[in-house]
Amino acid sequence: MASSQEDHPLQTQPQPRTLPPPFNTSPAPCVLIAQGAESLLYRTTFLTPTQPAALKVRPEKKWRHPTLDKRLTRQRVLAEARVLVKLSGEGIVAGGGGRKVKDPKKGKEKESGGDGGGEGVGVGALRGVVPAVLGLDWERGWIVMEWIEGVTVKQAIYARDLADEAALKGLLRRIGGVVGLLHKAGVVHGDLTTSNVMLRPTVSSSSTTTEEGEKTKVGDGGDGAGLDGDIALIDFGLATQSISDEDRAVDLYVLERAFGSTHPKEEGLFGEVLEAYGESMGKGGKVVLRRLEDVRMRGRKKSMIG
Repeated sequence: MASSQEDHPLQTQPQPRTLPPPFNTSPAPCVLIAQGAESLLYRTTFLTPTQPAALKVRPEKKWRHPTLDKRLTRQRVLAEARVLVKLSGEGIVAGGGGRKVKDPKKGKEKESGGDGGGEGVGVGALRGVVPAVLGLDWERGWIVMEWIEGVTVKQAIYARDLADEAALKGLLRRIGGVVGLLHKAGVVHGDLTTSNVMLRPTVSSSSTTTEEGEKTKVGDGGDGAGLDGDIALIDFGLATQSISDEDRAVDLYVLERAFGSTHPKEEGLFGEVLEAYGESMGKGGKVVLRRLEDVRMRGRKKSMIG
């Protein structure tokens, strides 16, 4: 998602018809960068010309009944926004605080925001790891989020120096740690792939100077330094708020399968993700990793049966 605003000057042509108000008449450019089955993602600016933003639009589905379409769009926009707001600080309670639920085994109350052991996640622990919500309109089906600078982990791994295995292990461990924090905060991503994990430049090392005096951003590939940077998660369209060990294990299984199919040469190093995940999750991590073994077995049986 890395690119500068100068690359896209103000448009003189009308905005695409798929854009809802007020973006369909805005002078700010809206550049389509991704298109999925449910939504369109644009790069634009929001509120000020210097505020880069990601605009996610859920266009009207003509094949669906209008009433049902509006209801589903509203639910999905609000669900994604609630998850992002929670993870960026609001709703993450320090010291294990949070909504209390009954433990069905003991009949006692425990915290719902923790890892099963009531540890919880500090306020703002994932601020900067997920995009902040800048605005939304659930009736018209759009949400504007913070623009995440950097490249996808998929791109960074493809461009890496194959000899620098230590840098890749460090990257995978950072991913595992962030996913552990995500689950500990009571959120399951639902679509964890290396395309939905960003590698964003750190403030101190966002650029390096070559011998020729040219500056290059972290993550533009070519050597092990391309794997340096902070981890950020994007695309929470399928995310749910859940503290179920089964849901967490399925989330890890999706990431594991996606990593193996996208990066077969690096598949043997995925254990680094799981090891860091267990450390990040704390006591609840062991339970989730054991449940992951059961999910793997079910996946193998399904593949055999067809």
